[in-house]
Amino acid sequence: MTEDKLQRLKDLATPAPSAAARTRALSAAMSAFDAAPAAAAENNSSAEPKDDDASRRLNLTNANVRRPRMQPTRFHYQLAASVAALVVAAPVGMHMMRTHERAFERRVPAHPDDPAPLAKAAGNKAAGKTDASTAEAPAAPLAAATSRRVDRSIAPPDASVDSKPADQPAEFRAAMKSDSRGGEVDRRKAEGARDEDLARRKAAPIAQDHEQPAGNRIGALPTEAPSAPRKQAAPAPPAPPAAMDAAKPMRDGPIALAPPSPVPVAPGLGSVAPATSGRQFLATESGKISDGQAQQLGGVVSGEQRTATLMPPPRPEPAPTQLEEFRDQFQTTADNPVKQVAQEPVSTFSIDVDTASYSFARRALNAGRLPPKDAVRVEEMINYFPYDYTRPESADAPFQPNVSVFPAPWNSAHKLVHIGIKGYELKSAERPHANVVLLIDTSGSMGPQDRLPLLKNAFRMLVDELKPDDTVSIVTYAGDTRVALEPTKVSDKSRILAAIDGLRAGGGTYGEGGIKKAYELAEASFDAKGVNRIVLGTDGDFNIGISNRDELKGYIERKREKGIFLSIVGVGRGNYNDAMMQALAQNGNGTAAYVDTLSEARKVLVDEASSTLFTIARDVKIQVEFNPAVVSEYRLIGYETRMLKREDFNNDKVDAGDVGSGHTVTAIYEVTPARAAPSVDPLRYGAAPAAEPQRGVGVDTGGKIADTTGELGFLKLRYKLPKEATSRLLTLAVGAAQTKASVAEASTAARFSTAVAAFGQLLRGSPYLGSYGYDDVLALAQGARGDDRFGYRAEFLNLVRLAKSARN
Repeated sequence: MTEDKLQRLKDLATPAPSAAARTRALSAAMSAFDAAPAAAAENNSSAEPKDDDASRRLNLTNANVRRPRMQPTRFHYQLAASVAALVVAAPVGMHMMRTHERAFERRVPAHPDDPAPLAKAAGNKAAGKTDASTAEAPAAPLAAATSRRVDRSIAPPDASVDSKPADQPAEFRAAMKSDSRGGEVDRRKAEGARDEDLARRKAAPIAQDHEQPAGNRIGALPTEAPSAPRKQAAPAPPAPPAAMDAAKPMRDGPIALAPPSPVPVAPGLGSVAPATSGRQFLATESGKISDGQAQQLGGVVSGEQRTATLMPPPRPEPAPTQLEEFRDQFQTTADNPVKQVAQEPVSTFSIDVDTASYSFARRALNAGRLPPKDAVRVEEMINYFPYDYTRPESADAPFQPNVSVFPAPWNSAHKLVHIGIKGYELKSAERPHANVVLLIDTSGSMGPQDRLPLLKNAFRMLVDELKPDDTVSIVTYAGDTRVALEPTKVSDKSRILAAIDGLRAGGGTYGEGGIKKAYELAEASFDAKGVNRIVLGTDGDFNIGISNRDELKGYIERKREKGIFLSIVGVGRGNYNDAMMQALAQNGNGTAAYVDTLSEARKVLVDEASSTLFTIARDVKIQVEFNPAVVSEYRLIGYETRMLKREDFNNDKVDAGDVGSGHTVTAIYEVTPARAAPSVDPLRYGAAPAAEPQRGVGVDTGGKIADTTGELGFLKLRYKLPKEATSRLLTLAVGAAQTKASVAEASTAARFSTAVAAFGQLLRGSPYLGSYGYDDVLALAQGARGDDRFGYRAEFLNLVRLAKSARN
């Protein structure tokens, strides 16, 4: 071979080795590395016992010189593989940089944060060559090249951006081809063609610099045809190039060489490894890749090259999100009307200790919107807060009424009759045994975090409040029913918590079957001397079996007579069936609460666990008879769904509300004094009301004659003790002794509950408040904040502010 031919061979551009060549090189390197321990094992087979991992160890002990044995770890294999990869990748990278740097620079503009580019002229100078064209324009930055869509160091030409004929003008491709063969190149002609092509691209409406080549798209095979251009986010600033980041391999699995850092692409498409151009070349300890090993890394084996082509990374399943479907169901009710004392002097209603309405309204306001009007029940908003009413001293007399009369803040001509009742609070030693069945909705609609996951945390806290000898059972329902936990003593708490943790959402909503199964379990472990209660956690969306409220109410009423009660813990928004929850709780002698946060769950099931589970009085009814000589009109604020007939008050067969341990109940009447202008014109042909209060007589509960002069009204309270079937009666005359001259003289509890009542009426759009607004509510509530141990009243003040600025 002549000297000039040898020189021409030296000047040839380094070709890119094929994938098969790279794989063979890596395989040879690893095979040579693996050959050492085998040879050492033959020389020392008699001196060193074999073990299962001997093929992975390298014995470097010389047969003639005794040296300490070194046990190579997998790190040494990774280091050797990295060195081998560098040897193979280095010439390929130089070849790609030399042959495609100008096309790459034209194709992908440099990132503004890229480091200073490498000057190709400097490299040529070191090699003893000169090039006028390279002296004019520096080469593309190395760091920018490593941060682009394609890593030129290992990507084969057929997968590169510049290898697609349609992306380059013919003159430029010919020039580059001539350059790769070592011939003379007319660089001016090539650069002119390049500039012309650049001008044509700039005039196009599509941003070509953001085009995603087919070989680089997520999940695209190297042979996939290019699709329509796709815009993607600007590439992140490049990280310092690393030779090889050795990933921890799987046991007997593939060793990933040079796992690249992901580069962000268009939103929703995940990320792509820039160094692979759609491919990642792997090598196992045997130098080959099995189908199973490639699939473990999310790829498939293609062709004889035994290379794993990366497929789209599995998208993580998104966390269930709550859809605002606006299918919440509420019972439509109108505000209680103003009634004439001369025509209807008696008002009768069942007490209500539910709090669901307040929590639901809070959730809506925190989201920046006003709650639906039908979702606001004023009595539930009032009774959400604890009040410092007079506490009864005995469970046999569980109530002590607190009554006050003072001017209405929104109409000074009217008065408010404020009735407050505090239930007896059971001491820990007085609490009876509890037989609790947790009935949990695990249907598909319960998937979001504010539903089943929230309920699971809530019920964990409830279990912590029960005594060791109490019993807990768990029933779940979705497309069918399942007993997740047979009746279990709370002393075996770990078993109960494990059953709760194992709950998962999915399927339909067979609410009827779940309720029936829960009652079966409650009956199986029924305790005649204790409390037997089912606690239902659901969004109320029954769609399998009986879903009619009246049918379910009838079933629950029959079970109620056997001493098994039902309480509701509602969750969710978008398809929350509040009307169903209210109907079930009222007919199940239980309470209905709505849990929107973990803090609310703690309030309902921890701070108020006794009032939620343990009843101190059943069928509690209130009746007020107003004196027509003193009062011309009255209006009960709230309790629209709890109104009873006058004759229902003495009928012990008529169901009413139950009161739990320590519960507070508040009722407020707005009355019009006889001297004030009435809201309704008097009858033309009716008897005119008396101008002055007249002396009169009445009969008290003991049959004695009582003077009714100056009495505003007469309060009656009827209730049953938990184990009794006959009701008891408590009465109180309301007159001058309870009257206050101004709002400021009323108690803190009376003033704050009045502010809550006004707020609820504003949310409902009540026509009875006149010009009284949110600022007036704030002023009244701030002055009556009092002792706020848990911050409930401070939260209320914030909700009033949110309501003032919320959108409809």
